[in-house]
Amino acid sequence: MAILLAGLPQVHAMELTLEDVNLRTNNTWMMVATFMVFIMHLGFATLETGLTRSKNTVNILFKNSGVLAIGLMTYAICGFNLMYPDFSDSTNKFFDFAGWGIGLPEGYDPLTYADGNYTYWTDFLFQAMFAATCATIVSGAVAERIKLGSFLIFSAVFVGFFYPWLGSWKWGGGWLQDKGFHDFAGSTLVHSVGGWAALAGVIVVGPRIGKYVNGAVKPIMGHNLPLAAIGVFLLWFGWYGFNGGSVLSADADGVSKVFVTTSLSAAAGVISAIAVSWIHSRKPDLTMALNGSLAGLVGVTAGADVVGVMDAVVIGLISGVIVVMGVSFFDKLKLDDPVGALSVHLLCGVWGTIAVGIFSPETVSVGIQLLGVAAYAVVSFLSALLIFAVLKYTIGIRVSEEEELGGLDIGEHGMEAYNGFQIFITQ
Repeated sequence: MAILLAGLPQVHAMELTLEDVNLRTNNTWMMVATFMVFIMHLGFATLETGLTRSKNTVNILFKNSGVLAIGLMTYAICGFNLMYPDFSDSTNKFFDFAGWGIGLPEGYDPLTYADGNYTYWTDFLFQAMFAATCATIVSGAVAERIKLGSFLIFSAVFVGFFYPWLGSWKWGGGWLQDKGFHDFAGSTLVHSVGGWAALAGVIVVGPRIGKYVNGAVKPIMGHNLPLAAIGVFLLWFGWYGFNGGSVLSADADGVSKVFVTTSLSAAAGVISAIAVSWIHSRKPDLTMALNGSLAGLVGVTAGADVVGVMDAVVIGLISGVIVVMGVSFFDKLKLDDPVGALSVHLLCGVWGTIAVGIFSPETVSVGIQLLGVAAYAVVSFLSALLIFAVLKYTIGIRVSEEEELGGLDIGEHGMEAYNGFQIFITQ
């Protein structure tokens, strides 16, 4: 079948096959989804900035800018070929590597690559945006006290090697894919992998000065809630590309259903987080409402394509409860997480992955989902713990007390985000 496209008078009419049209349509949607995932990095930056203190704003923005660049570069150098090594002819589906750098595969044909839905270059860029997201999760959890250089080194190692290797187990056709493990867009592969790494970082770096005093939890408030709210709305917007792009085509029914399950789970997360936090603290807490939406989004990401629409509502409702209770839980353990990343990405990522087996048992069993959760938990946590420990006992991982009290903007960067408003503390 061919389609005749009439151009300008000077241009010859161009004949396209149906396959050409499908490729262009699907590839265009995939590129739009990639741009939306890119915008999520601005959302992470503004959310993290808003939920932390003004004296650390430059540092937060610097880290988020650096992580995006590191994620793209390391994914090009080795990550893409670690994540997609082509296990098809291999009996070893635990680890493989297709070589350094990126370039068109031998015999490449855009009409047959990825079933003709998108090009090799689109494939790389879409997945690279996901890789950078993983390290951004860690950034928020260890904010306001980690050395900049140490964090950037951690990001390069974890995102460059461990994240894509772990991703190959499922998305690269590895051993968990063979067992039927289901993670549509990354509740585990992105969010809980980043969450386990964040937990390791929080343990090694320790809590901020003044957070836990004489057994009591001292709230350290963020300095700009409007900025945090903007960040959440940017993230919610970007999630349509994160989940919708994971359909890996512009399939009308598939993309629209994913949009609906994503939206309803996020909305349900907001509602339950508001209700639980309001009952618990007797005041409506904006930060819990914001994190409730992210909880619902993370929770539905694993099964947005296979769970029922109303099942997505239940997943979101439970995610909203988890995020509120999770914040209190981690505080009781004296694990200081300024932005609630552990509750949102780790706990809700685990819950969302297990929920696929509960609400879509015809797709995958709960047992297989639990196996995947456990495998990713062990390797993600231990690998991140190892990297952080090596950094701690070599170049150091935490800024000095003077730098932490005075702010990382001045201590690490020698500049202020809000010129003339910095408060200096000298002790």
